Amino acid sequence: MLRFLLLKLAESKVLARWVTSNSATRRMARRFVAGETLDDAVAAARACNDANMLASLDYLGENVASAADAHRARDAYLEIFDRIAQERLDANVSCKLTQLGLDLNVEFCEELVLSVVEHAAKTGNFLRIDMEGSLYTQRTIDLVKRVRSQTPSVGAVIQAYLFRSEADVADLLAYGCRIRLCKGAYREPAEIAYPSKKDADATYVRLMQQLLTSGFYHGIATHDPRMIAAAIRFAADQKISKQDFEFQMLYGVRTDLQQMLVRDGYRLRIYIPYGRDWFPYFMRRLAERPANLAFFVKNLFRRVGA
Repeated sequence: MLRFLLLKLAESKVLARWVTSNSATRRMARRFVAGETLDDAVAAARACNDANMLASLDYLGENVASAADAHRARDAYLEIFDRIAQERLDANVSCKLTQLGLDLNVEFCEELVLSVVEHAAKTGNFLRIDMEGSLYTQRTIDLVKRVRSQTPSVGAVIQAYLFRSEADVADLLAYGCRIRLCKGAYREPAEIAYPSKKDADATYVRLMQQLLTSGFYHGIATHDPRMIAAAIRFAADQKISKQDFEFQMLYGVRTDLQQMLVRDGYRLRIYIPYGRDWFPYFMRRLAERPANLAFFVKNLFRRVGA
């Protein structure tokens, strides 16, 4: 119920204005968001690289209302790739299709995505298309496949809690697509997504095993120690090298596990979000883990009482 409420509040523009204009909440959001500028994101990526971690930069934003906004987002992503190359960072880039105009027109969005992916290829890099709510799943899968048929410098994200995900993984693998596997962070009805954590976890493990034995390089995105242990055991049993896949985690979440994986010789990529439109992302992080919400509430009352 609490998770449902937080995900519902993530859609509130009134709450978003209050939270993003409040200096105390802005400071607390910095636990999960690197900052509001590309310089902030580059600094965070540099720190990750210095700690033997890879990075994925994400310019936050979704559901743009105009073609001009979509073009500005596209230009921001081109700049990110240029900056990564200039700074010699070990980092790639993630983006959401609704930030590049998917709500406006599929063909328009695809044109912008292709221009970003082609620029990524020129700089020797890679664009990961994030998965959004189920309203966008099929359109995202279809667009990724069309772009992937033209260049290998694009990948997708699969959310394990959707019933359809096993079929989607098989579909994307047929195109040689690199996949980031996550559990899923959106509010979805029981008709299309596993309401039970046990069932979602079981599907996650099956999909992880399918990806690791596919022959392609994938990202196993989780902060769950049991899922991490399952991936490590399976890779060892199948004699899959630590260099043939990577774990992925979010900036500011379970840094203890991040350090453990790096210490044990696994490849780890940190997803680094930045930008002014951070409220929906921040609320999804609070909804994911009670510890995140407890951190926020404790620090909010501490600052109010100061």
